[in-house]
Amino acid sequence: MLILREREKLIQAIIYFAQNTRFCGKVKLFKLLYFLDFEHFKYTGRSVTGLEYAAWKMGPVPTALFDEINAPEPDMASALEFVETPTRLGNPMLSVSPKKDFENMYFSRREMRLMEQLVQEYREAKADDLVEATHLENKPWDKVFNQEKRQSQTIPYEYALRADESEQMRAIARDREELIRAIG
Repeated sequence: MLILREREKLIQAIIYFAQNTRFCGKVKLFKLLYFLDFEHFKYTGRSVTGLEYAAWKMGPVPTALFDEINAPEPDMASALEFVETPTRLGNPMLSVSPKKDFENMYFSRREMRLMEQLVQEYREAKADDLVEATHLENKPWDKVFNQEKRQSQTIPYEYALRADESEQMRAIARDREELIRAIG
């Protein structure tokens, strides 16, 4: 199996969040990854994990990961375990448990700082707290789900930017692509 850098970053980010936060179930994990990717995009014009997020009722969901959790690929299955655990409210939670230690060698300093900030902010938070944070007015999920009425559709990363930043980021991305083509 070909292991792409983004794929390894995704698996390692999941390990990091599972090891460093409490109550790390599927929903909380999805929101932490969303914050990681969209915040990183604001500064660099690219996500960390390469995931696409859809605007579902409970907030942004990385649909490919959502689908994979039930039958993880071998690389994810060897690194992570997804187990249904009971909760006080009676609804089981799909919790995430790492089988391997986190390896920071896949991440830039900026990416590590961002993950550390997210852990500091949401270490003790429950999934409902993060759902609420992703539903804030005029944020990417709200723009797609409520304002544009495009439920279940992909949330464009550009929505993380202010209007004036969006064109600048597109120009940077075009320049980067041209450079890659010229080198490659």
